[in-house]
Amino acid sequence: MEACCADGHRMATQHRDCSLPYTSESKECRMVQEQCCHSQLEELHCATGINLANEQDSCATPHGDNASLEATFVKRCCHCCLLGRAAQAAGQSCEYTLMVGYQCGLVFRACCVKGQETADFAPSDIGDIQEAAKISEMEGEQEDPYLNDRCRGGGPCRQQCRDTGDEVVCSCFVGYQLLPDSVSCEDINECVMGEHNCRLGESCVNTAGSFRCQRDSSCGTGYELTEDNDCKDIDECESGIHNCLPDFICQNTLGSFRCRPKLQCKNGFIQDALGNCIDINECLSISAPCPVGQTCINTEGSYTCQKNVPNCGRGYHLNEEGTRCVDVDECAAPAEPCGPGHLCMNSPGSFRCECKAGYYFDGISRTCVDINECRRYPGRLCGHKCENTPGSYFCSCTVGFRLSADGRSCEDVNECSSNPCSQECANVYGSYQCYCRRGYQLSDVDGVTCEDIDECALPTGGHICSYRCVNIAGSFQCSCPPSGYRLAPNGRNCQDIDECVTGIHNCSINETCFNIQGGFRCLAFECPKNYRRSADTLRQEKTDTVRCVKSCRPNDVTCVLDPVHTISHTVVSLPTFREFTRPEEIIFLRAIMPVYPANHADIIFDITEGNLRDSFDIIKRYMDGMTVGVVRQVRPIVGPFHAVLKLEMNYVVGGVVSHRNVVNVHIFVSEYWF
Repeated sequence: MEACCADGHRMATQHRDCSLPYTSESKECRMVQEQCCHSQLEELHCATGINLANEQDSCATPHGDNASLEATFVKRCCHCCLLGRAAQAAGQSCEYTLMVGYQCGLVFRACCVKGQETADFAPSDIGDIQEAAKISEMEGEQEDPYLNDRCRGGGPCRQQCRDTGDEVVCSCFVGYQLLPDSVSCEDINECVMGEHNCRLGESCVNTAGSFRCQRDSSCGTGYELTEDNDCKDIDECESGIHNCLPDFICQNTLGSFRCRPKLQCKNGFIQDALGNCIDINECLSISAPCPVGQTCINTEGSYTCQKNVPNCGRGYHLNEEGTRCVDVDECAAPAEPCGPGHLCMNSPGSFRCECKAGYYFDGISRTCVDINECRRYPGRLCGHKCENTPGSYFCSCTVGFRLSADGRSCEDVNECSSNPCSQECANVYGSYQCYCRRGYQLSDVDGVTCEDIDECALPTGGHICSYRCVNIAGSFQCSCPPSGYRLAPNGRNCQDIDECVTGIHNCSINETCFNIQGGFRCLAFECPKNYRRSADTLRQEKTDTVRCVKSCRPNDVTCVLDPVHTISHTVVSLPTFREFTRPEEIIFLRAIMPVYPANHADIIFDITEGNLRDSFDIIKRYMDGMTVGVVRQVRPIVGPFHAVLKLEMNYVVGGVVSHRNVVNVHIFVSEYWF
């Protein structure tokens, strides 16, 4: 890093330019070179400003460049040194208190202290600003209040630094603004921000820390640019840069000059470029110098007017003033030179005879004959139909159209405005079309009347409603059986009413309500001897199953040996299937013991009673690790139908039934309007 910084110092000292390319391959080294170069360049510029203040007591640079960054640093250090010398001359303290920044404060104090020692301050004796600060510290190390100043060497700030004791405050020079990091500064573009005072016709050009106004165009010939960027007229006569001859007097004008002759001409004459007097032709230079009816004749220095005496030819005559010839209107009444049926057209000095509009002149009969426009211009005059008339024609339209305002085109008539239809009307080009609302159809008789559609009588009417369809005007309504069903939310299907859940049944307290399609049944099941009702089917519960479990009295061997363990009563409500295509599974008996126990027990399902016309069968199936007996309906059953199936589930071990469960299934079949 030190070697990179030394390269940056050397570049600033030798070239006075930090924009040259850095050849180091390390990004960090290039950053150090650039920063050290800028720091050394600022110190060199500052030393130049101190020398400028000591040599000429002013800060005007010889080359007059005040916009560059170099000139800004030179001017700032020059001003700070002049302020220090002024404080020393006035006998004031050399300790600066103004918030002018740390670097300016060092220059102020160095110039002030050096002025107290000698009147001739040579910045080359102190080297740079840092060396001046060190000399000041050596002279009064015990008294220097800025020994612990955190702004020494510029501190963390890029431009101006002030140590308030509590914190370090960074600020920027005039024309710069502080960045969000509160340390760096960036130039303010006064041209973009609108903070310039350039006038109309001038363009704002941004510079580092300031701006300048530049004219959009040059002043032009005869003008010169002033210091305040204005255009000033050049007096060619006063400056002697005119080219007037000795016999002429130079007269200045804005942007130019005139050469006026010393010799003046009489009235009626004008001087030329050589000063000669020439006659003015008033007849050409003056607008209408003579009154009407007279001719202008130019004379030497003046003019005369001579009266005109015109000679009018055939078809013309003199006007009332006798000054000019005017046309004779041969067609004016009462004269009729063309005869009846013709038009007389006047022309300058003559006239001509023409036929009226809609007629043409027949050279044989020497008369005007009617033109048949419809035949001469077929399809070009009228939109639909054309009829000829003497001297003209007229247009007409077909049915459904009317003549437009131009008398030629035809426009469609909106027949729907007169309400010809009983319901809906749609205008079409040249006609109209009647439409009906939903639920109606157009009559085949007149084509305008709408008749109600009987949706219930349509071929698909049987599928509209699940039970019964009632036709109404423009629509239909579905109904359900008077009891046991209600209409579904879709307005077409019928839903069964569960009287057992809604509590509208009339079953006694000793009976159990069982819901079926379209109604309910009150059934009373009593457990047989040596059986009791299972605790999970209380009498008060509304359930579809009543279960009785074996409960033997002590020492009742017959009861104990009886393989029947449970007797269940179950109610199943089935619909009448309209399309019975395959067996329907209606009951599932699930075994409680494993499918393949260690003792190789088998489970046998059977229908022992109530299988009317072999309408049901039972098969064994294995599902989810359990043995299930599935009762299927294999034949269609038309309701109402009530059957009691007695099902047995036998556990066989070694060919002997060890356990048996009996299920009495009450099957109710009824119409299901779904």
